[in-house]
Amino acid sequence: MARDTMTRGPNLIHPEKPSAVGSRNSLNRDNRNEYEESKLLIDEEVDKVLNHINAKLPPEVLEKLDVMGSVKSKLHNYFNQNFQNMFNRYITTMEDELGKKLRDLIDKEEYRTLNRYTPREIAEILDKIGGMDKFNTGEIEKSIVNIYGHLQGHIQRGMYDLENETNSLLRQKSDVGAFVRGENSYAIAKCSFKNNFFRPKTVMDVKLAINILDSELISPIYHYQVPVEIIIKDIIAKHVHELIDQEIKELNMTLLDEGKEELTDTEMIFEKIKALDNYVDDDTNNEQSKRYQFVAKRFTDKIAGLQAEIDPDDYDPLNIRENIKKIIDNENIRNRGFNTAVNNITSILDTSKMGYQHVENYKNARECLIREYEETDVTQLPDERFQIRLVYYDDEQISEMRNGYDVQFTEMHQEIMKVVQVVDVLYNDHKASTGMQDYDDVAHHYLDKDKPKARGGWFSQRVEEEVEEEQPKLWNEVVFIPPRATEVEQMNKTNVHIVEELRKRIINVRKRLTVIYKNQNPVERMIVENRLNFLDRKFEEFEAMINPYHILPGLILEIDITSVKRKKTTMMAMANVLNEFLYSVSKGFQDTAFASFTRRRSTERVDLAQSFQRVAE
Repeated sequence: MARDTMTRGPNLIHPEKPSAVGSRNSLNRDNRNEYEESKLLIDEEVDKVLNHINAKLPPEVLEKLDVMGSVKSKLHNYFNQNFQNMFNRYITTMEDELGKKLRDLIDKEEYRTLNRYTPREIAEILDKIGGMDKFNTGEIEKSIVNIYGHLQGHIQRGMYDLENETNSLLRQKSDVGAFVRGENSYAIAKCSFKNNFFRPKTVMDVKLAINILDSELISPIYHYQVPVEIIIKDIIAKHVHELIDQEIKELNMTLLDEGKEELTDTEMIFEKIKALDNYVDDDTNNEQSKRYQFVAKRFTDKIAGLQAEIDPDDYDPLNIRENIKKIIDNENIRNRGFNTAVNNITSILDTSKMGYQHVENYKNARECLIREYEETDVTQLPDERFQIRLVYYDDEQISEMRNGYDVQFTEMHQEIMKVVQVVDVLYNDHKASTGMQDYDDVAHHYLDKDKPKARGGWFSQRVEEEVEEEQPKLWNEVVFIPPRATEVEQMNKTNVHIVEELRKRIINVRKRLTVIYKNQNPVERMIVENRLNFLDRKFEEFEAMINPYHILPGLILEIDITSVKRKKTTMMAMANVLNEFLYSVSKGFQDTAFASFTRRRSTERVDLAQSFQRVAE
């Protein structure tokens, strides 16, 4: 019996048994008579040959040629032995091989279907057993999604590590590109590398500031003190713009269906402006105004001035404003954005094995401070450390920051110039005591306008020139005269020329002290140098801060890194954290012209259009 089974297996070789390897008979032929089929083909070919012979040979030759006997039998034998064997064996083999491959394919697909996770089928089985209320696959599906998410995160983090390490090896130096890749480099507000104050040869300090604008945040951020009315109006405004975008999309589809060109970017802007008339209105007193089609005027009047907290004495659970506030609080709209950002940065630090010992989360102030070590004294801290400050600023805060920046910059300038004046006095006293002269003394001696002129001789014949009033000196011989600041520069101060002047004045003061005292260190020199070193260090700290004129309302991420130059362990790890944080929090810069690109007139070349038509003569 076993032998019988083996002889009927898929690997059986036999010339006559159906579906065996090398057989001229196949089970797929459905009891078709292959001999009759081949005989029909052979007869047709023999008749063609005989007709060809009758057409080509002359009649006298055909009379002597036995066409009906020997020639036809020879042709039959020839075709039967060659054509039939080759054709039938080829067809049989192909049919059998195709059947075997199809059978193997079906087996593989059956195994693949059994191994595949099919939630619909499982849901149907569970529904038949006990219903979806008793057996719910939602948690299982969430677990599987989380597993794949974590796996993708680990793979992505490994790719970031590999990419950053490769780039650092290719660059063979530390620069801004080590932190943020090209698609997010626009978010950098400031990044500076400088030598550490205590170990300048082996350790470097990095100051990095990232500005993520409100329009780029995936989840919008609100301050804790923002009124409920503002939050609701923002939600309505977002809904209105979504409806307008949908209208423009439908308009474009209609134009395409009609065979017309879709709207250009400029036309789309005008259409959006015209569509606003259907949703917004400036009439705040009319209850029938279009601005109240989503939320009635009586509701907006009730929540006017409602803050994040209500006085317990005035709290009534059945009032309209309390219930509207409860809806907003339950949706967690006020806290969602900033809490998401904090959760992201802390979870990324944990998974990246960058521990931290100190966290201060000022929730109501929308600020979070993370330090690797609790200690703040730089002399007691190791050479590999980091500090992160995550804060959200609005327009009002940035305006106040700019005012404080201007005041502090003015104070720094006055204090440094005061030291310059003190050293100038010391230098003049040194010249008077030693009799030393410089260019100013020589110029004053020969070009003094008030010097009495000689009388007599040929000098008396000269006409005394009128003493012209001396022009004010515009060039301070430290930096060149800067161009006049325009309105744009006044609104966005960089203070580049003033900073350059102060740096050069500090250098000149040090050189002048060396000229005055040489290798001596009297009390005056020690006092002036200590003051100058203090101001120099504070000025460097002030310059390392973010210029509030260069940031916009949104999320600010400040990172202070101290790392060993040859190791750069903390710096490279923070680069991975930063890239992953930007990916999870920010949508990135989006050019609407490319984001909504389908087909533009600028991409259609009229000169390349080809058509078949008669040219008029």
